[in-house]
Amino acid sequence: MFDTVVVATDGSESVKRAVDVAIDLANRFEADVHALSVVDAGEVDASPEQLRSELRTALETHADAALATVESRTDDGVTTAVREGRPAAEICEYAREVDADLVATGTRGRHGENRLLLGSVAERVVRTSPVPVLTVRQLETAADGSAGESDVNA
Repeated sequence: MFDTVVVATDGSESVKRAVDVAIDLANRFEADVHALSVVDAGEVDASPEQLRSELRTALETHADAALATVESRTDDGVTTAVREGRPAAEICEYAREVDADLVATGTRGRHGENRLLLGSVAERVVRTSPVPVLTVRQLETAADGSAGESDVNA
């Protein structure tokens, strides 16, 4: 059913569970895992011109670290890629290029006005992806520090 699973990662807390869920799913179907991190070109372009090169380098280093985290979560091989551009568009384009069967991404699970005001890369990927998207919400931490309930949506 799944031969190629793309995991979109920015290294944030909200994507850690998505990585684990995607790798578990890929293992169950013996699918190839591709991990993608996108350097947001808008963020680079919005910075002062004299800082753009340094910012791009810092964001690329952060992207490489995010991909290394994905690789460390499995003993199986992971194909990694760093792209620069608009994150949602790059994720969808990469999924097309590798003929992905599924894109997995994390989400902070915002609802209501915050979701409408802030938007999210995950939401844009869900709306524009050429293949199904698995969104995995970050576990919320309970008052005692233990993990609470979480939603997994497809």
